[in-house]
Amino acid sequence: MAKSAEAFRTISEAAEELDVPQHVLRHWEEVFGQVRPMRRAGGRRYYRPLDLDLLRGIRVLLYEQRYTTKGVQKIFKDEGVKYVSELGRRAAAGESTDVRPVLEAESDAPANNAAQQGDMLELGAADALKEAPSLSPELRRTLTALLARLESVQDSLDQASLALEAIEAERE
Repeated sequence: MAKSAEAFRTISEAAEELDVPQHVLRHWEEVFGQVRPMRRAGGRRYYRPLDLDLLRGIRVLLYEQRYTTKGVQKIFKDEGVKYVSELGRRAAAGESTDVRPVLEAESDAPANNAAQQGDMLELGAADALKEAPSLSPELRRTLTALLARLESVQDSLDQASLALEAIEAERE
């Protein structure tokens, strides 16, 4: 018999529902202070539905949107817990969870200072390359090729990480 949507989940149930290993949930609890499951005697964790929404939001940001841990912490600081939880609710409902800001196509000012260039990197390298008005065509092609290679390496790392997680799961 399946649990109701309002029922609390153990760490194993939460990990299965989110499709992440249990140790990842423990790690997120350490890294993101906003994740605070209820604890019973003996330290056993129980995740409330709100906790699961927050964890889904973190998963979206880390795994789908490819934010770093520091990037997610910045989102918590800038946008708040409700924003990340809402991402989780949208993900659970099958709605769009694309949160990356889009560069303005009509931007006339070239990104000359370091702060503007940092903002471009924060927005996503591919979009920044498409919109950067100050790049020469040759430099743009070189950077686009480099970005493709980096994305390929990231995919390989993701596959290796999944393989390691599968091995660890078999050992448990």
